[in-house]
Amino acid sequence: MSKAYGFIEITGVVAAINALDIMCKTADVELASWERKLGGRLVTLIVEGDVSAVTEAVDAAVANAIKKPASYAVIARPHEEIVKLVELSASRWKKKTDETEQENK
Repeated sequence: MSKAYGFIEITGVVAAINALDIMCKTADVELASWERKLGGRLVTLIVEGDVSAVTEAVDAAVANAIKKPASYAVIARPHEEIVKLVELSASRWKKKTDETEQENK
């Protein structure tokens, strides 16, 4: 099994959640990170798993999401610099989640 990343960029948080739901239900993939730009009008989802699962998940979301993605890609065996970039994105996302949890205590 080779590691792969799947990227989907779509307009709107609701459409992004819908696309993520489709991807996770279609194949054995996990959310690696996500980014919101333009106040949430443009959302990039990054899922990870083995190459075949990621490809299947991205294809299913592209075909069945409530909105057509602005762009999408699958990167099989990502270069270490891509892995670092995704990990940086994930660390910012997880840091915000941890801060929110601390504030709610």
